Formats: sequence, structure tokens, C-alpha cells
Amino acid sequence: MIRKSEAVPPSVWQNPLHFIAFGFGSGTIPFAPGTWGTLMAIPFYLLLRPLSPPMYLLWVFIFTVFCIWLCDRVSREIKIHDHPGMCLDEFPGFFITLFNAPHTWRWIICGFIVFRLFDIIKPWPIGTIDRSMKGGLGMVLDDVVAGIFSLIILHLLVWIA
Repeated sequence: MIRKSEAVPPSVWQNPLHFIAFGFGSGTIPFAPGTWGTLMAIPFYLLLRPLSPPMYLLWVFIFTVFCIWLCDRVSREIKIHDHPGMCLDEFPGFFITLFNAPHTWRWIICGFIVFRLFDIIKPWPIGTIDRSMKGGLGMVLDDVVAGIFSLIILHLLVWIA
């Protein structure tokens, strides 16, 4: 059951910035919005994959800064901090997870699973960041750290395989 504070604001369908912050609409799905947001990140990852590693990292950095600004702005406008449907923050975490990973569906799926596990379980310091940091930085930083942890695990799995 969705609580009133978690209802999708009508502005998601009226304001392009709100639509983007809600993961291009994927965050409006009433269950597991973070998972749907991460799934929505896959086509964008496929567009980024051909970039050289330095260009990929530069793009992810710029996009992360944009996400921090956008999530902060939209959360203030809808008057709900870190609305569950605001899932654009999953994108940079997922992009970090797949940095320099092998270009096969096997590793995209593996990266997806590892990232979702870290984002759901929120081991230290991810959970601490999620609970204690406010604003756009807090909303995005926990996913960035989950992405870094996932990147490490994914590359260990690649090395083992």
C-alpha cells in the first residue's frame, strides 16, 4: 500500500525535470522503484559503453553532479525528501558499477544484481549516508558508494571467472 507521502506527484507528468528525476517515469511504478530505475539505466549505459574510460568517467562525474542538483531541486519542489519514486540517483551508481566491465549481457546482469543488493541491504557506510545526509548529495551519494562497492565486487568476479 502506498502512503500519501509516497504517492506519485502529478508534476511528474507535467514537469520535464520531475519526469527525469523520477527515472524517466520508471519511478512511478508502485513497487520496487529503485529496481525499475536501475533497469531504466541500462539503455543509457549501452549508449555510454563505447566511450573511452577517461571520457566515461568524466561523463559519469558530470551526470552525478547534475543528479545531485536535480534530486535536491525536485525534492524541495514536491516537499518530500528522497521520495521513493525519485530514482535517477540509481543511474550514476549503476554506471559506476559497470565502469570498465566486460561488454556482455552476462556482466550487465551481474552488475545489476550486485548493485541492487548493495542498494537494498545498505551495509556501512551506505546506510549511514542514506540516513544522515540530507538534500541531493545524500540522495545520490549512497548510490554512488553502492556503485563503488559493486564495481569492486564485479571486477573481482570478472577476475575469478
